[in-house]
Amino acid sequence: MTSVCCFGELLLRFSPVANGQWIQQASMPVFVGGAELNVATALAKWGVPVSYSTVLPGNSLADDVIGYVADLGINPSGIARSGQRIGSYFLPQGTDLKNAGVIYDRAYSAFSELTVGQVDWAVVLQDVTWLHISAISPALNANVAAACLELVTVASARGITVSIDLNHRAQLWQYGKVPTDVMPAILAHCDVVMGNLWAANALLGIPVDESIHQKGQKADYLAHATTTAEAIQKRFPRCRVVANTFRFDVPPTGLRYYTTLYVDGQQYVSPELRTNSVIDRVGSGDCFMAGLIYGLYNQHAPQAVVDFAATAAFGKLQELGDATRQTVADVLANSSMITL
Repeated sequence: MTSVCCFGELLLRFSPVANGQWIQQASMPVFVGGAELNVATALAKWGVPVSYSTVLPGNSLADDVIGYVADLGINPSGIARSGQRIGSYFLPQGTDLKNAGVIYDRAYSAFSELTVGQVDWAVVLQDVTWLHISAISPALNANVAAACLELVTVASARGITVSIDLNHRAQLWQYGKVPTDVMPAILAHCDVVMGNLWAANALLGIPVDESIHQKGQKADYLAHATTTAEAIQKRFPRCRVVANTFRFDVPPTGLRYYTTLYVDGQQYVSPELRTNSVIDRVGSGDCFMAGLIYGLYNQHAPQAVVDFAATAAFGKLQELGDATRQTVADVLANSSMITL
């Protein structure tokens, strides 16, 4: 069966209660996640045949995790076994991955030791029509970045649609390369690009208006989204779809959210969504990416694609954990504007 393959590092998220209470409680929740696995989890939930590719050690803890992945309805056959440990990170409850409070513990993980030639990508991509990656993997080190380029080169040569989430994790780019040295070569093989104005600037060098926040009007952000999408497509001719997300904090604990989809020379805009409180910010962008793939994979109309993806991402903000548990019916119920 043809399917989507998501490739990236599986991570364990340790989520301590803030201010040291986790020590007194002798308890800390652990979630199995990672951006690309979060996407795969949503797609499996929504009936899209999906496989997952990563690198995990050959120990019992990794066996447990692979069993968990399979139980989600995700094909784990693309998981390679080598190395000694699973990567992890610590994120205090209620904070965001872009927050300075995140602590990564990914050095010397099995995935971080991935090298060119280690994995037979032709086997991983067998029966695959769509490959999804993110900009997190190339941020780890030069060897992983080279392996990512190797993977997308094989995928594009086989006519596989390649999507990328321009996740920008500044803390990870510590190996002597700036993102603009690495990411353009990977983007040359991508058909679908999701990110935001600032990630496109940091990772690809696409110009951003430094005064855009001072302007602060939605119309300005939307116009800039079109300019950014056009610049990406001009620089990377293979790219046919560009999505941008906008998420703004509304003090004290709320936010507002809307997204755009640029395809065939036209920009489509989702409804603007607002909430006064958020349960968990982790995985919302991954949920949007999954919604984007879901709609495009099923050849839905562009407006329906961006509406569904935005509504799903917004719903994820009210779920604890890395990946969404929403069904397609749940998402549709939250937006009467979507017509698939």
